[in-house]
Amino acid sequence: MTEIPTPSSPMESLLAVLDLSDAAGAHTDEEIFVGISQRQPAQRVFGGQVLAQSLIAAIRTVDSDRPVHSMHGYFLRPGDANQPITFGVQRLRDGRSFSARRTHAYQNGVPILSMIASFQVADAGIEHQSRMPEGMPDPESLPSAAELLDGFDHPVARSWATERPFDIRHVDGAIYLQVEGEQVAHQAVWIKTVGAMPEDPNLHRAALAYASDYTLLEPSLRPHGISWITRGLSIASLDHAMWWHRPVKVDEWLLYVTESPSASGARGLNTGKIFNRSGQLVASVAQEGMIRIPQEQLAGQ
Repeated sequence: MTEIPTPSSPMESLLAVLDLSDAAGAHTDEEIFVGISQRQPAQRVFGGQVLAQSLIAAIRTVDSDRPVHSMHGYFLRPGDANQPITFGVQRLRDGRSFSARRTHAYQNGVPILSMIASFQVADAGIEHQSRMPEGMPDPESLPSAAELLDGFDHPVARSWATERPFDIRHVDGAIYLQVEGEQVAHQAVWIKTVGAMPEDPNLHRAALAYASDYTLLEPSLRPHGISWITRGLSIASLDHAMWWHRPVKVDEWLLYVTESPSASGARGLNTGKIFNRSGQLVASVAQEGMIRIPQEQLAGQ
């Protein structure tokens, strides 16, 4: 098994996982890339990581004048955070304005994620957008995860508090240890990287895909009073869709507004809008997740 290096800071870790290597000499109908995995307390690959890496792999095969505008992915198997990941990209189409790529992320010879992404030459057209919610507190006035989890001695808490490359600040109260604030099926968080990012806009797009997976399932948990440490909670992302609308910089504060329109059948659907601080809608996301809790707790809902 290839040894996974340990970067010295969260930002180094983020940039390291986005720096895929070409698998020179590989003979296949796919273009092959290899990426490292971030170590995780639960030993499972973080979904946002493999999404971002799959996107970077696809980007490597597309002309630079065609930025990504959408991706749709399915999480097929849990990934092992102690192993690297191989990415195979198929060129599905290169048209006059649009390109499409399919990326499979592999471990042990089987896919853990399947994704199709679409890319477009910059073009002019009609414009409108949803309005950014008004009255949001400034992110500087809200506590960070490190402040909320200070003194909580647990590997997962330490990971959330100090090892993530993104600063995440909940507007309506976090649900790390308990559900703070109203038990409603919507929330807002401010997010940005904990350090400066390179100027490459593709890295910013991929990093936003990475971060979009952090809190997207929380609106399904919040109305039921379910925190991340609820005993017996089993949760996993099933799929993830994302649309990039406008240029984005992830090392500047972004407001991530999410809601859960439905939960049933041990699944919760969640949608999100991401605004920059000027009020521009830069991206939209959707994800369904598996959410299971013990039957005795279900009976009390």
